[in-house]
Amino acid sequence: MSSATAETLGSLHDYVEYDHATNNFLEDVLAGLRLPSKRLPSKYFYDERGSQLFDDICELPEYYPTRTEMALLRTISDDVAELVGDGATVIEFGSGSSTKIRILLDALNEPLAYVPVDISREHLLMSAKDLADSYPDLRVVPVCADYTKPFDVPEIAGEKVRAGFFPGSTIGNFTRSEAVSFLRAAAIDLGHNNGLLIGVDLRKDIGILRAAYNDAAGVTAAFNLNLLERINRELDGNFDVAAFEHDARWVPDPGRIEMHLVSRHAQDVTVGGEVLHFEAGESIHTEDSHKYDIAGFKALAAEAGWNSIECWTDPDELFSIHLLRVA
Repeated sequence: MSSATAETLGSLHDYVEYDHATNNFLEDVLAGLRLPSKRLPSKYFYDERGSQLFDDICELPEYYPTRTEMALLRTISDDVAELVGDGATVIEFGSGSSTKIRILLDALNEPLAYVPVDISREHLLMSAKDLADSYPDLRVVPVCADYTKPFDVPEIAGEKVRAGFFPGSTIGNFTRSEAVSFLRAAAIDLGHNNGLLIGVDLRKDIGILRAAYNDAAGVTAAFNLNLLERINRELDGNFDVAAFEHDARWVPDPGRIEMHLVSRHAQDVTVGGEVLHFEAGESIHTEDSHKYDIAGFKALAAEAGWNSIECWTDPDELFSIHLLRVA
């Protein structure tokens, strides 16, 4: 764990970086590509370029989750603020561009601090500084960490209540057991009787789902393929990116979109000095996006030690936002 200098922080109040945020990239990539069914962890999508591409995805007409969730947040923000309470420290897991948090901060009564947690250092600091400039009375304390691994939420002087924020249905990227593990860890981070506001994508028409992950402009494809470009840049890889194609497919059981990178022909690729073989049509599984029904997610949260306080959905029932409280 390390802290940044005052020059680096600028308008920020502090900065914490955990070693696990960056140290295992090569190890994780090689471990995944050695598997009989090749995989890569989706957390590595989010280097600076990947984070920018994801922001572009969120603006696409086919990608309903972001605009639907933001509209719903605006509708329920006053109710959420009343339930959370005054003087809250808000911890956002996987903060990205810290866009949605502004809706919540504008509604909360005298929020004390904002702690964005993200694995992409450059994007994290840029977004945190921008938000700190917009909210000069708010303490902004960015934490560069893999939020799926143990880390300590910084203690904020004068803290009365903590509220977690986990939007975007990122919980859907986890398997059920991983989701339970994350929610249990978040309960410990936030503490007894504190809350978590979490976005959860709902099951819906398959055509809507397929279009959302196979956009006509090809931005999601570029986002997926950027993972190979990142490996080339950072791990001395020699992927021919044009020799792979993006594929997003619906898997009805357990109910998820799977993203893959499919090899167009038989080829050998070198990463970190190791040669890896791909057959024609062989894929690298890069991400899962599980979709839930409301009862199913409430049951998952209860298994992880949370009480369901409130649940809201948009008029078309595409997306849900849940307020949970540590039991």
